Amino acid sequence: METLELDVPPPALVEEAAPAPRGPLAAGALLSTAALAACGGGSGDGATSGTSGAGSDTAPDPTAGNITPAQAARFLQQAQFSSSEAEIAAVQSQGYTRWLDEQMSASSHTSGWDWLVAHGYQQVSIRFNSGYADHMMWNQLIAAKDAVRKRVALAWSEIMVASTSGIDGYWPSFAMAAYWDLLNHHAFGNYRELLEAVTLNPAMGAYLNTLGNKKANAAGRVPDENYAREVMQLFTIGLHELNADGTLRGGTARETYGPDDVSSLACVFTGYTLDAASREQETNPAPLRRPMKLDPTLHAGDAVTVLGQSIPAGDGAARLQRALDILFNHANVGPFIGRQLIQRLVSSHPSAAYVGRVAAAFNDNGAGVRGDLRAVTKAVLLDPEARQDPAQNGPAWGKLREPMIRFVQWARTFGATSSDGEWILWNLSDPSTSLGQSPLRSPSVFNFFRPGYIPPGTALAERKQPAPEFQITNENSVAGYLNFMQNTIAWGAWGSSTSKIWVESYTREMALVADSAALVDRVNLLLAAGRLSAATVATIRSAIDTINPTSDWARKQRVWSAIMLTMACPEYLVQQ
Repeated sequence: METLELDVPPPALVEEAAPAPRGPLAAGALLSTAALAACGGGSGDGATSGTSGAGSDTAPDPTAGNITPAQAARFLQQAQFSSSEAEIAAVQSQGYTRWLDEQMSASSHTSGWDWLVAHGYQQVSIRFNSGYADHMMWNQLIAAKDAVRKRVALAWSEIMVASTSGIDGYWPSFAMAAYWDLLNHHAFGNYRELLEAVTLNPAMGAYLNTLGNKKANAAGRVPDENYAREVMQLFTIGLHELNADGTLRGGTARETYGPDDVSSLACVFTGYTLDAASREQETNPAPLRRPMKLDPTLHAGDAVTVLGQSIPAGDGAARLQRALDILFNHANVGPFIGRQLIQRLVSSHPSAAYVGRVAAAFNDNGAGVRGDLRAVTKAVLLDPEARQDPAQNGPAWGKLREPMIRFVQWARTFGATSSDGEWILWNLSDPSTSLGQSPLRSPSVFNFFRPGYIPPGTALAERKQPAPEFQITNENSVAGYLNFMQNTIAWGAWGSSTSKIWVESYTREMALVADSAALVDRVNLLLAAGRLSAATVATIRSAIDTINPTSDWARKQRVWSAIMLTMACPEYLVQQ
């Protein structure tokens, strides 16, 4: 694959008119174009309303006792998906570091693989269906208690991409479950181990053609170069030489590798096959959980040079270790990977100093260990730029919340469950009818969006500032998201005529329904970390005050509308 940059229409989160109200919220007529325009019509500076007791988000001492509810909620929404009252209180009590350490050490949720088995998806009659991976992922992201691990694993799934949409053949759902479980297992381990596990994973092998890759022969066959190219371009060193802070080395774009490096490295990635007995995969998904094995007869074992370093001839397994060591120890890896992890969790355009601090943690965790992902994740989330008042970082600080993360945040915030325990929800990638994004469903190895994507025709473009998530943001996807969430908030997300992911009762919100100020402040804190401006809060309150809560239906309308209007606001959509 070659480097891609896709042109999309200019994003229109603020300017885009909402579709006409329909479905459960139509009676209150709260999603009119005027209402949504007003929702985005505040100052946009992220100032809190000051009415919820959340407090302003000034730079905290990261210890217990000095953290406001808004600061705790903001931290939680970066570290995981959502921020419940109990979690906010825990962060306030424990402080950022202790809370994060505990969460990173917490027991893992039921693995994706075991979940598929428990729900009967190992039946031979349904072995070709990839859609069960979707059910597994929604359960993992919404129901798992180890939310920090799941959030970081999801970030890794967008950096080291293998996609359900690109896997076919026997047991694709199990192949993707094994890959997902791998990312969870190594999320807080060492990057060198993660890199090797990804390289030998059957799903990645099938996705980027390492599986079955063979040495050259007299008939003109040559090793496939797909994985060799992408492991350098996307998973380790990137296209250009970098300083320790992620800026271009020498101030110019100098390539990190060339065609000879790709072809040489491709030889190392030959000879790998499934670790399976003859015809085992036809009736058993187990081989997809095992690392690929080397068949020496298919391996190109000649000596090669990669990135100026030699890989001697001989044993293919030793050659693989040597190649991965060369990549892992390259100076680019810390800033290249660290910047992407910052982008996925905290901000689309971190400062060079921020990237440099995270890269330093990658290079040395303080005990002489390189690639410690626990230390790297902590460096990303606890950095002074991440924790200080976003206003101090400038008006462009933050990131557009990904659509699938908004949906998961809603589900976790309000306690959504599966109506029948099966978590039947399919691919939500259609931008016109759903989210325009679905976990483990990237359309290519380049992820849903490129880390360097700059929205054309915008103020961001004038500043040459990346905002990756805007690559999947256009008039169609904005309307699709609004319509999908409008119906989901009220009636749930339906996977079949009898199965849905839903919130049965917004109990805590219903208790505040008669007090619009308290209701909106609660939603503002839990969903937006108190970042809605006073003008936006007033607009939402004014809108829901038009609904007289004298009936059960009207009370539901008030709650649904408060949530929906918040989730439609640019001040919410841009996570700061």
